[in-house]
Amino acid sequence: MANQDVERGRGEGKSGGYAGGVPDYFAVDREESFWTPWIVPMFVVANVVMFLVTMYVNNCPDHPRIYGGCVAGGFLRRFSFQPLRENPLLGPSSATLVKLGALEWSEVVREHQGWRLVTCPWLHAGLIHLITNMLSLLFIGIRLEQQFGFVRVGVIYLLSGLGGSVLSSLFIRGSISVGASGALFGLLGAMLAELLTNWTIYTNKVAALFSLSVIILINLAIGILPRVDNFAHIGGFLSGFLLGFVFLLRPQFGWIERQNSAPRSQNTIRPKSKHNLYQRMLLLSAFILLVSGFAAGLAMLFSGVNANKHCSWCRYLNCVPTSKWQCDY
Repeated sequence: MANQDVERGRGEGKSGGYAGGVPDYFAVDREESFWTPWIVPMFVVANVVMFLVTMYVNNCPDHPRIYGGCVAGGFLRRFSFQPLRENPLLGPSSATLVKLGALEWSEVVREHQGWRLVTCPWLHAGLIHLITNMLSLLFIGIRLEQQFGFVRVGVIYLLSGLGGSVLSSLFIRGSISVGASGALFGLLGAMLAELLTNWTIYTNKVAALFSLSVIILINLAIGILPRVDNFAHIGGFLSGFLLGFVFLLRPQFGWIERQNSAPRSQNTIRPKSKHNLYQRMLLLSAFILLVSGFAAGLAMLFSGVNANKHCSWCRYLNCVPTSKWQCDY
């Protein structure tokens, strides 16, 4: 789980972690064709390019530093990293991240910069943060895109990133947040919803549900560590979970007799594709919850609501203080 511990005048940064280790349990009771994935690799390329742009803009050697020299300055020059005491993830300064679109509540609400809700998932706190997130994106996203195509997976990824940003902004003040973790957790949530809504066509159902649930819980549990934006994880996961019921339905298969002009003895059997009633009910319920959730969240955010005042225990979802560390709240 990657995190960010980058200091700056207005607070310390928070970054999402990553979700990985998803088992290969997608064994269904029928044959299916696979899409050629390209949107997920394109997302990876876009994130890498954005990180290079971030480091170019950061230009560590040409800016004053109070924590020592740039890391690999003689080799990387303009693309060198901030001192490790300032950013242990091998990345830029917080000021650079804010300049390029990091998520910060005051900038979004007071300065009316709502565009930060969609730019922050494309920024990363450092090279370590970028590598862990992109490996997870390839591992999770390629499988989903092969099965469901680029349109549905692309929509889930983007909207989950937005959902993570909205929930993060409602609860976190005084620090910045960057990273694709909200979108990655959205893909995990979509995988869980897809398993549930297409339950009847899977083999090893219980094992698949148990494995995926454990992976999700472990990643969410890691999110309670300091400097990790677990609200982005939770918001992305919930968004992806609801989106999975809407976009990742598979038709259930029955069999009907093909009627034709040939004698009855020569009639053939062909599959009939259909969606069950429970699938349609889940789709409708998820769509209503998704639209109402985004509408309520955005309305609360831009009206300046501090969600911590309405949920005093919610802060422990983001960080649990122990004898080893303290939480910023």
